[in-house]
Amino acid sequence: MAADPSAEPAARRATIADVAGRANVSTAAVSKVLRNAYGVSPAMQERVRAAIAELGYRPHAAARGMRGQTYTIGVLIPDLRNPFFPELIEGIGEHFAGTDYQALLGPGGSTPESQARITDAMIDRRMDGLIMIAPVLPRSQLEATARTIPTVVIGRHGRSAEFDAVVDDDITGAGLIVDHLCGLGHRRIAHIEHRDATRGIPTTMPQTVRAEGYRQAMDRNGLGDEVDVVPSTYSEEGGYAAARELLARPSRPTAIFAGADVAAIGVLNAVYEAGLRIPEDISVAGYDNTTVAAMGPISLTSVDQDGRLMGANAARLLLERIEGKRRRSVLMSLSPTLIPRRSTAPPPA
Repeated sequence: MAADPSAEPAARRATIADVAGRANVSTAAVSKVLRNAYGVSPAMQERVRAAIAELGYRPHAAARGMRGQTYTIGVLIPDLRNPFFPELIEGIGEHFAGTDYQALLGPGGSTPESQARITDAMIDRRMDGLIMIAPVLPRSQLEATARTIPTVVIGRHGRSAEFDAVVDDDITGAGLIVDHLCGLGHRRIAHIEHRDATRGIPTTMPQTVRAEGYRQAMDRNGLGDEVDVVPSTYSEEGGYAAARELLARPSRPTAIFAGADVAAIGVLNAVYEAGLRIPEDISVAGYDNTTVAAMGPISLTSVDQDGRLMGANAARLLLERIEGKRRRSVLMSLSPTLIPRRSTAPPPA
């Protein structure tokens, strides 16, 4: 097909030379401004930034990678349906908003194999660092990755000399729920734990630590003989299936502590389907304090682990690693808080 002679030519992408010409500086000076390097006066910074804005200049990521930095951060996310993970991502994005870095998401799935593929793809694309949300990769593989690229892990307990970690104090958080329910008079308190069917899942995962916190709190309240853990998944379907199992027992629990809000939503559906009332017949509590939990019709008692703050801290620690400001690894544990709502009340008389 012949070209239309009246068609306007495509706009040419501005180059670093165009920026240098507009600002009346050298290309080396523009490069320094882009890298936030030392030796650039405030006046030159202002001229170059103005020229970049006027021309709409954007550096080629591939070219940046050849020079050693792409200003991209890979974020491994295991489950797109969990409503807590977007809060982590918002915190990450808010911290990077004042920098030249961009966070790119990689859905990693729930198996070590699928997460390893995404991780390798991020490394192959020369990303400057990785933030991994609750990865199920073996510790040795995580540490090998961290020796290759600066890495911060969210949610995974345990200190490593190779990578930084940001976690919630899940032992304390689970105890807050159990203590709250015991204070209301409950004794038969069941817990729904996420147990992945994949072999070799680390015991340092948040769900495992959270279940241990439940057991410790039950013992502390003199209810060791009442410990009742149902293995399922942190999903609506998992919460629904576990609740159906609990409600079918001759002596059902008076309270259910789902390990995550997303599972608690499934519990609510099963309870309502059974013709029972919340909290008059059974109390339900979650974990994560997601926006869904705070919705008026749901009003779910939950534990707030401040996902935005966790994400922002992970981003800050990663930039410190990338910029060489710190070499010693950091394990940051945040203190959770209980958010009581209408889904919990004293047990039926």
